[in-house]
Amino acid sequence: MKKVADILSRKGANITSVASDLTVIEALEIMADQNIGSVMVIDGKNFKGIMTERDYSRKVILKGKSSTETKVADIMSTDFPKVTPQDTIEFCMQLRAEKNIRYLPVFRGDEICGIISSNDLVKQTILSQEETITTLKDYLHSNI
Repeated sequence: MKKVADILSRKGANITSVASDLTVIEALEIMADQNIGSVMVIDGKNFKGIMTERDYSRKVILKGKSSTETKVADIMSTDFPKVTPQDTIEFCMQLRAEKNIRYLPVFRGDEICGIISSNDLVKQTILSQEETITTLKDYLHSNI
């Protein structure tokens, strides 16, 4: 059974983070430069939350706020379940569906060690299915 650690080893445990007092426009520029849909919000070594494109559209654009004056802390999402590298892909998919979230922060103890997205979960599921298909094909061909 595949685990979060498999995703992190495949994609790396790179964390793009910003401080909570950064302006939203500065965080969006970082996201655009890296072609990502979210940034971790970390002050010092403390995980505070995640700012996503969804947060921006719902909490800044729709409310008529200024991207240059609004701070990341004012719009970030904070109510995330924590997952560990040992959690299964199935568990994460279930959490994601139950909570209607796209990102899951990954922790080793109290320390943040990565983030996984819905896309990461789907990619890992597809890779696992491809591995199964290859194994079955090899098995069938070896018995002919």
